[in-house]
Amino acid sequence: MVIFLSAAISESAYSQSFYAVRRERNVIASFGTGNATYFGDLKNPGLKLDPKLNINIGLQYFVTPRISLRSEINWFQLSGSDQYANSDRSERNLSFYSNNFEGNVAGLIHLFPNRGGRFYRRVGINFYAFAGIGVFTVNPKTKIGGTTPYNGTQVVALRPLETEGVHYHEFQPCIPYGLGVKIKQGPYLNICIEGGYRTTFTDYIDDVSSTRYPNPATLKSPLSQELSDRRTPPLSPGVGKRGDPKNNDSYFLLNIKFEYYLPYSLATNRTSKFKIFNPRRKYNFNKRRYSR
Repeated sequence: MVIFLSAAISESAYSQSFYAVRRERNVIASFGTGNATYFGDLKNPGLKLDPKLNINIGLQYFVTPRISLRSEINWFQLSGSDQYANSDRSERNLSFYSNNFEGNVAGLIHLFPNRGGRFYRRVGINFYAFAGIGVFTVNPKTKIGGTTPYNGTQVVALRPLETEGVHYHEFQPCIPYGLGVKIKQGPYLNICIEGGYRTTFTDYIDDVSSTRYPNPATLKSPLSQELSDRRTPPLSPGVGKRGDPKNNDSYFLLNIKFEYYLPYSLATNRTSKFKIFNPRRKYNFNKRRYSR
């Protein structure tokens, strides 16, 4: 964040030159933060947003004045529990939390294009939609050692224990999509507010999926058995509903982002001093040479 702000301040001083502003830029670096909300078997249904932290960084490249490609890395927290659920769910006594990473690539389409194709002539407020593909980590944990899963002190990773007798991978695919708004804050800076939903293909973000409790004899260890059935007291195997395999888990990221136009352009443009080849410049040189 310090590096990002330092670059923005130094570039702002340089931007006092009119010709510096006119140099085309179509690559954006971004930094953002916000909250992450989990939807799954351990959370009551609804649209309540959790105050779990989310941090992201990314790069964006404008292919056209209206369409861009973006790559991002997100770090976010998720959690869910039966502590405040209604009676038919609270008896399960299950809970989880996790620290997750996500990498994604997405395409963005903006409502308004940059006027004349110039980044500094973009509109003051612009709306956009995005969709793409991504990969995220699944590593739910819980606590033991207390009278309930909510006041324990020892942290235990649930995925290696296979509490339902099912092996699932740490890396899972997802489909991110959502909407956002960009607010221009000078030639090089935007402030964005963005909400993005993640459709996943796993029901084990929370380590809960199976309809019935597994037979303890089929599980890997005594600890697996203990964390598979946390009812007090545990009931007979197969009695009671543990999860709902009909719907996969998902999550939602809400962010405030700072976007900064980096001082170069990947496309050939006669106003960019960083271009590799400029046909117009070669033509002018030849014209002066042969007009003598």
